[in-house]
Amino acid sequence: MNLRTHLAAIALAATGLFSTANAETIRVAIGTQDTTINTATGGLLIRELKLLEKYLPHDGKYQDVTYDVQWKNFTSGAPITNEQIAGKLDFGVMADFPGSFNGLAHLKAGRKSLFITVLSGSVNGSGNGIVVPVDSPINSLSQLKGKTISVPFASTSHGMLLRAVRAQGWDSESDVHIITQAPEVAGAALKANQIEAHADFVPFAELFPWRGIARKIYDGSQAKTPTFHGALVDAAYAEKYPEIVVAYLRAAIEADQLINKEPEKYSELIGKVTGVDAEVDYLFHGPLGLQTRDLTWKPEYRQAVATAIETLKSLKKADNSLDVDSFVDDRFIRAAFKASGLDYEAALKDYEQLPLNAKDASTGEPINDPKRVAEIWVRGEPLVRHYASPENALKALKSIEGEGKAVRVFYAQDRDSGIKLLGDQAWFVRADGGEVSAFLLKENAENWAKAHGGRVLDFASVKASILASN
Repeated sequence: MNLRTHLAAIALAATGLFSTANAETIRVAIGTQDTTINTATGGLLIRELKLLEKYLPHDGKYQDVTYDVQWKNFTSGAPITNEQIAGKLDFGVMADFPGSFNGLAHLKAGRKSLFITVLSGSVNGSGNGIVVPVDSPINSLSQLKGKTISVPFASTSHGMLLRAVRAQGWDSESDVHIITQAPEVAGAALKANQIEAHADFVPFAELFPWRGIARKIYDGSQAKTPTFHGALVDAAYAEKYPEIVVAYLRAAIEADQLINKEPEKYSELIGKVTGVDAEVDYLFHGPLGLQTRDLTWKPEYRQAVATAIETLKSLKKADNSLDVDSFVDDRFIRAAFKASGLDYEAALKDYEQLPLNAKDASTGEPINDPKRVAEIWVRGEPLVRHYASPENALKALKSIEGEGKAVRVFYAQDRDSGIKLLGDQAWFVRADGGEVSAFLLKENAENWAKAHGGRVLDFASVKASILASN
């Protein structure tokens, strides 16, 4: 290199144009499940709001780095695992059951993955569910003996179904006929009465009833078995780029904070991107939702991983063992909490549902009992209206409809479990004094009526009873 060329190179380096040619390009490839709407804070919202770019490091060893951020969307966890093992993805978002399979599959391939955070879950198991065709005479799991039940194999709902069948004292191979079926196929099969029941993960046990093609007869919370969706990362990638892992988790924390503040707004965004109706998205992400968005590794979620590993081994889907304590790695989420100014230990101890801090939209009274809450989303209104009781909400519904306004959805909380329900799919008990309680299952409503008095009614009948008494 002559003196003139050397001086020119120095000048280019000073402008930054020459040095970037030799700078490292780091791939950040993330596999998401957009339609599995409870994973939104680990994928869809980060991508759509460009949150990851806010936190990727640009100092120290990352000073001259160029980031190649890649987003790939999948309908389930299994193909994400395949892509990770093929070296095409660095991060993956999936549930406890396929996530455990991910860890086992990496071991089989001579590699390792790490489960780095929970995104959303239920320590009681809500989120998975079983539905039947709309006109089916079946109202509970106990009536499914000898029936055909479809489920996406190797999914978290598959694990739930096997555990629920065992809890009935049945043999999963002889007492029921379990077949594999993806959600998109199951929807059509339910409409055509080609199957007698379908078990599925978020959001299909709610989406199918919302769209009028099925009825929910079983919620995973009845099994009292924890379930969650979370994020995994390739272990070698995490060791090489721990700051990037923390950046991803800080983006997830911000996504969680944003949807916590404005659940209706971001439920609409999720609906726009995925095609899963915003009314169903709010079931999960709104206050007192079906699941709790929770980024901490509670003991119950660690146990869910252990249970999934044992279930996979019993299904002969795994022939090696995965150490939960080394697979579940909370170092990165703890660092992300600290960098975001949050108290991880306090969050770890918090088991409450996402709170509802509101007053009754009709009476102005404080809302204190979460199991008595009901909500109405009026078409054209950006915010959901909250009520301290189902009877208050039903009276308001009468007025709203009397004004000629359209109602998008009526929500109620199950009086037993506290989970959020679609009102038109629920069963109600109206006591002699007028108090109304909502239930997912007809048998639970009947038990409540026997114990406390009152009549068991469907949604149309409880609406009519409120109308007749006013």
